[in-house]
Amino acid sequence: MSIEKAKEYFKQFSIENRIVEFPVSSETVELAAIALNCEPARIAKTMAFTVNDQAILIVCAGDAKVDNKKYINYFLTKAKMIKSDDVERVIGHAGGGVCPFAINDGVVVYLDESLRRFTTVFPGCGSGNSTIELTIAELEKYSNFLEWIDVCKAWNDQV
Repeated sequence: MSIEKAKEYFKQFSIENRIVEFPVSSETVELAAIALNCEPARIAKTMAFTVNDQAILIVCAGDAKVDNKKYINYFLTKAKMIKSDDVERVIGHAGGGVCPFAINDGVVVYLDESLRRFTTVFPGCGSGNSTIELTIAELEKYSNFLEWIDVCKAWNDQV
């Protein structure tokens, strides 16, 4: 089970006890925000794509949407999400529980600029009913991200 992988991963940092499991679903931004009683934007959603046969994850704020033009400008190809039937095999976590922790070797993680406006965010932890609250510095450390990118829209419309 993916949450067990995430717990085991976080044991090396002695923070596995910070993982929260809900009695309800947190598979979507909206459900996670309700479960946490927080604003949806602070949910760090993780989306799985392929770029030239390379699996990547983009972690962005809950109120952000991938901007096709920005994505193409950065990756030099159209956004192609990994099919839901293939996500667990390719990434290491099933849909609804995809997170940037305890993922398969070779998956590259990017953090989107939409997250930087928060002190802490809530990424999932491998299941459709789990999360962990992390500072942005902790998210950087534990996600083993490659780099910060700016490929999303909508989140800064009110900024």
